[in-house]
Formats: sequence, C-alpha cells, structure tokens
Amino acid sequence: MSRQRWLNLISIIVIVNLLQFAPIRAEGAVVHAVLFYSPTCPHCHKVISEDLPPLIDKYGKQLHITVVNVRLAAGQALYQAAIRQFNISKDRLGVPTLIVGNHVLVGADEIPSQFPKLIDSFLAQGGVESPHIPGLKVEAAPVDDNTPKAEALDSKDETLVNKLAHDPIGNSLAIIVLLTMIIVVLHGLVHLKKNFKHSDSLKSDWIIAFLALMGLAVSGYMLYIAITPEVIAVCGPVSDCNSVQKSEYSHLFGIPIAVFGVIAYMIILLVWSIVHYSAEKVANLGRLVLLMLTLSGTLFSIYLTFLEPFVIGASCIWCIASAIIMTTLFWRIRAA
Repeated sequence: MSRQRWLNLISIIVIVNLLQFAPIRAEGAVVHAVLFYSPTCPHCHKVISEDLPPLIDKYGKQLHITVVNVRLAAGQALYQAAIRQFNISKDRLGVPTLIVGNHVLVGADEIPSQFPKLIDSFLAQGGVESPHIPGLKVEAAPVDDNTPKAEALDSKDETLVNKLAHDPIGNSLAIIVLLTMIIVVLHGLVHLKKNFKHSDSLKSDWIIAFLALMGLAVSGYMLYIAITPEVIAVCGPVSDCNSVQKSEYSHLFGIPIAVFGVIAYMIILLVWSIVHYSAEKVANLGRLVLLMLTLSGTLFSIYLTFLEPFVIGASCIWCIASAIIMTTLFWRIRAA
C-alpha cells in the first residue's frame, strides 16, 4: 500500500474516532431541567443572571429550564417533593438546586461547571424529559430565551402580606421583638441617667458578662454558618434562618454581619471587665463606653430585625436572639 493511501486511511480512522466522541445534537431534541431558587439568594441570582443566559443563547429552544421559587408555599412543597424523589442528602440541601435527568446539581459552582456537559450529553441521546416531581407541571414557570435574566424571576413586586406569609411564625416573632426594641430605646433615652459618677452597681452586675458571653456564642454560631455554606443552620420551627443567611443583607461591605456581632460582644465583655476591676474614674468612663456600644448595637439590631419580615420575608431565630441580648444589655447598663 502506498504512503498516500496509508495517510488517507489514518485520516479516516482519526475522523471516525473524533465523530464517535463528539456530541451530536439530535434534531428536535430538548433538554428539560428544573431550577429551585430563592429571590433573596445571591448565589441564585448569579446562576440565573450570569450562568444560564449564555446557555439559553447557545441552545435556544433545545433547552427548557423550569424555575420554582422555594419562598412560595407551592414552590417549597415542590422542593420538598424533589428532596424525597431524588433522595437529596441533608448536606446538599439549599438553593440554587438544578435537576436534569437523574442528576442533582447544587450551588453556584456545580451548576455552571457541570450543567453544560450534561446538556450536550442529553442532546446527543435525543433529549431528556423534565424530572418527575408531583405537581411540577401545575406550579412551574419556564425559563427560555424570552426570560433569561434574574429580574424576570425575582419577586420584587411581591406584596407585604405575601412576604410575611412566607414565615408567619418567625416574622410575627420578629415584629414583636422589633416593637419591643423600639419601645426600650425610646424609654431608655427619655429616662437616661445623667449622673455617671457611681458605677458600683455596674461593677457587680455579672449578668452583663453572662449576656455578653451568650451574645458571643450566638454570633459565633451565625459566623460559622456564614463561612460554611454547606452547613444548614439549625432554625427550629419558628424561623427561616437559611433564607436570611443567604440574602444580600447578610453581609455589610462584603463582610458577614456576624463578624460585627462577634467583635461587638467581645468589646462589651472586655470593657465590662475593665469596669469591674478598675477605679471609679476609669469605671465611669467604661460605663459610658458600654452605654454607647449597646445603644449602637441595639439600633443596628432594630434595622436588621426590620429587614427580616418586611424586606427579606423570612426571620432568623439566632438573629432575633442576638437582638434581644443586645437590647437587654442596653437596658441593664442604662439602669445601672
């Protein structure tokens, strides 16, 4: 066999093998997927506004994504049904979650890195139907080339009643605590003692140290949740901590809010220790510092507690606990 024929044969073999492994989109094939998201989740916003639009542009009508808002009662029911249907483990709970075929992708890392490969794979196989989740066809809404952006999915026009209904027990508790904090601050400022010459009662008030330690523990746990995304916060039946922790309001200047809580309680504990062991003049100054610290902390807690029911639509029992602790500290120091 001539050299040219050998080269032609090798070229044919190479082309055949390349075609064997190259993804071929079957004409008319469609990949159906389901995305569970929350309007207050920044990771969901990234996936919907940054990662999915290029795929929608690339595949067009061959890609159909159904979105389900887990903040709505019907959407949460569908999400729970999906958890049971696909045996999603506890360490993989949370949004964004995308299901395509039998594959469950969780988080803003897995979805953009694995979803494109799965699309090509399923298209080569002739497409894949929407995952079987009871009630999905009734409650879901499609994401296609007409709705590629997160704004189309966000609940910005959601009524206040609907927001409060997302977490009725937690939001009711947050509102009660919010009103109480406002009353305490107003009463405390009106009846604020102007005489700071005697700090004996503050020196011997070990409850302040105990409360500061409690606040430090609560803030420490919230910080652990903030820096460990794969860990689900223990919320109990009265609140939706994870929605609050994943909201855009859980950070300030890119720093988790819990960091400021940890720092505040550590400073309060340190200053009280100085007051406890210091002479009267230093103790009086320390008392004024404690009063300003706890007043600032309470005002900031009022702001954060307001955001939970009225803006985020979910409340965090740990955040509420920290707000109560900080307000109690302000009350005791003011009255000392």
